[in-house]
Amino acid sequence: MVRVIARTATFLTVLSCNSFALAGVYTDDLSKCLVSSSSVTDQATLVQWIFSALALNPAVMPMSSITSQQRDALNQKAAALDERLVFTDCHKEAVDALKYEGPSTFEAAFAVLGQVATRGLMSDPAVIGGLNAMGSYTDKGKVAELYKDAGLPAPIFPAQK
Repeated sequence: MVRVIARTATFLTVLSCNSFALAGVYTDDLSKCLVSSSSVTDQATLVQWIFSALALNPAVMPMSSITSQQRDALNQKAAALDERLVFTDCHKEAVDALKYEGPSTFEAAFAVLGQVATRGLMSDPAVIGGLNAMGSYTDKGKVAELYKDAGLPAPIFPAQK
């Protein structure tokens, strides 16, 4: 349970970077094309680019050692990836989405790609371990009480190391 809370909190934090309206059929088609046309390497590039941009926030800047040259290189890689996906791999879907649902379709479709890319990186065992580490600081009594208040049996927590 604690692991689920940690993963969910992290995932929702990443996803809250972009808000968008419910997607239409053409945005859905574009989203599907972006995901199916991007490789694991492409998705890692996207997450690296997002990370490099997030690292500019003063709250996390001291924790990152990304140089301006590295950030510039990631900006170039991400732009090339976006161009390939929109202008080549998913051109038809991009045209249809733009034509029938407007420019905001790109934000929604790339948010889906970002979600898939983030989910892929979050499945790495080291990342899972890092996310699960928060659980050792979570008050299991409060979690059990929450379950009790919901009329559910308390979860069984794994033994701590």
